Amino acid sequence: MLPLAPAPRILIVDDDPNLLVILAEQLRADGYEVQTARDGEEALRRLAIAWPDLLVIDMLMPRMDGLTLAREVKARADLPIIVLSAIDTADSKADLLEEVAEDYVTKPYHYPELRARITRVLRRVGDRVPRQRLTLGPNLALELHRREAIVAGRPVSLTPTESRLLYALAANLGQTVATETLLARGWADTDDADPSYVWVTMRRLRQKVEVDPARPAHLLTVRGIGYRLVGAPDTRPA
Repeated sequence: MLPLAPAPRILIVDDDPNLLVILAEQLRADGYEVQTARDGEEALRRLAIAWPDLLVIDMLMPRMDGLTLAREVKARADLPIIVLSAIDTADSKADLLEEVAEDYVTKPYHYPELRARITRVLRRVGDRVPRQRLTLGPNLALELHRREAIVAGRPVSLTPTESRLLYALAANLGQTVATETLLARGWADTDDADPSYVWVTMRRLRQKVEVDPARPAHLLTVRGIGYRLVGAPDTRPA
């Protein structure tokens, strides 16, 4: 029997303690793993430990507002965000959906609608964020929530773009991810991006994460299609 997939993880960020309790209970009853934070700073502390699969963020919060938090999150990783806010102007919704959010739900929310939107966003995004450290072999482990790789025991920093590409590959471990998909993950806001961006970044990533970049053991090319990230048992050359 195949092991059950882990429950999708959702981080709710809102300064209303009653909403946090009620919404967390509703989502847990539907099988989600839920954490909560009362402001952006607390949310960032939680993200430094582990990534969720999706964030639900209020816009109006003390210390760090939701837009600032969403921008911080998107700078670190391509995590899907649903805005849950009392702000109901069309321009605000359009701006947020254009810049940082996958969807927008207005307060007071109707839970079946919010649940349907969460389901739709998770299905559309597809990628599941690896839980904390992902060990691929004796010489490579990824800590993508820290934007870091551990190569032969040595920590190596990753750029935001490198981290986004590895995130997409790690979420589909052992499967081929098309170059076009990686291009969309890494350069979604770049109008003139072309596949060479992916090729150059993957070459740079190999220099960082492979013990022998000329004979990669983990970051493999599938010629004419894209790339695969594999664990130590699969050492076929690119």
